[in-house]
Amino acid sequence: MSEHFRVQGGARLAGEVGVVGAKNSVLKLMAAALLAEGTTTITNCPEILDVPLMADVLRSLGCTVEIDGDRVTIDTPAEINHEAVSPSMGKLRASVCVLGPLVARCRKAVVTLPGGDAIGSRPLDMHQSGLRQLGATSYIEHGAVVAEAQDLRGAQIWLDFPSVGATENILMAAVLAEGTTVIDNAAREPEIVDLSVMLQQMGAKIEGAGTSTLTVHGVPSLRAVEHRVIGDRIVGATWAFAAAATRGDITVRGVNPGHLNLVLEKLRTAGAEVTCGNEEFRVVMRNRPQAVDYVTLPYPGFPTDLQPMALALSAVADGTSMITENLFESRFRFIEELVRMGADARTDGHHAVVRGQERLSSAPVWATDIRAGVGLVLAGLCADGVTEVWDVFHIDRGYPNFVENMRALGADVTRVSS
Repeated sequence: MSEHFRVQGGARLAGEVGVVGAKNSVLKLMAAALLAEGTTTITNCPEILDVPLMADVLRSLGCTVEIDGDRVTIDTPAEINHEAVSPSMGKLRASVCVLGPLVARCRKAVVTLPGGDAIGSRPLDMHQSGLRQLGATSYIEHGAVVAEAQDLRGAQIWLDFPSVGATENILMAAVLAEGTTVIDNAAREPEIVDLSVMLQQMGAKIEGAGTSTLTVHGVPSLRAVEHRVIGDRIVGATWAFAAAATRGDITVRGVNPGHLNLVLEKLRTAGAEVTCGNEEFRVVMRNRPQAVDYVTLPYPGFPTDLQPMALALSAVADGTSMITENLFESRFRFIEELVRMGADARTDGHHAVVRGQERLSSAPVWATDIRAGVGLVLAGLCADGVTEVWDVFHIDRGYPNFVENMRALGADVTRVSS
């Protein structure tokens, strides 16, 4: 069944919205459950499509998985299957994060190459290189990553780029390796810290989480635990941009504002009033936003996941913005849809120049990934008439209760099946 969102422009969003667990964390925490025999419980899980998809992947490996609202229970047996070839593997990028745990537990893994958003090249070279330095062989064969090791041994590993996925896979393999592993130029995202905290609760010995150097002292085994997922900073920031774009007033609860320091500072520069509390913040935009430049970088830089929201805000800002995309070359596909709505935007390589318009015009548009879909909804709120946003299954993969939250804040957004 094809579904789209019908977005009536002109609403000013105001009110409070709660944020649940981070999509970019929960799937990796679920994979980490493979590292220990027993029952792992993960709470504050977002009710998004990717969670049951990851559950299917874990079931194919021999786990029993139950999902009850925001609670996921994973029963991992003593012997697990090392072949992750579930059809769900091809539907989400994060499925590759079972590679490290499988190599650690089984000393071998066959993992179908993952799918996910169409935002550009995301090779697995660093994942494989890290595993090789730990003592494994790794290659790609018949559409799958194959890795095998007699023993895993600690190593000094330098990442060419602070890749989140590579950091996570190497970290989860290293916790059960013999000796000490040092990962230099590691990713620093809060989701890496969340994974490290859970692994430490399981008995892993990890130092330096949140810094560019992770030191892992291998242990013989880990134990199953219960862990609460951190709030989703990308979803929280999305509501912040919604407030700024619609000249609204939104209080966001359930996310650490310290994870969004640069993002919130950009909104202040654009003219918003931003106040922060404990696990909450408020964004108020009283006038037309001012143009701001954005450069996407690994954390603590501006997140690439928020680039479509920055483009939508820039499209209605006063002045000209330059957005530089340094991580995923296909993120700018979103601009083609934004131009359909009357945005004055041009791209040149990994730069986009956007001259803000007082108002956009409604049009039928298509989401190409999770964040682009939400960016188009924000643009639709700033347009005259009714905008139809198609392929909204992308949005469902990252934003639980999206329409309900939008309507609670005063937006006229409805889901239409056809």
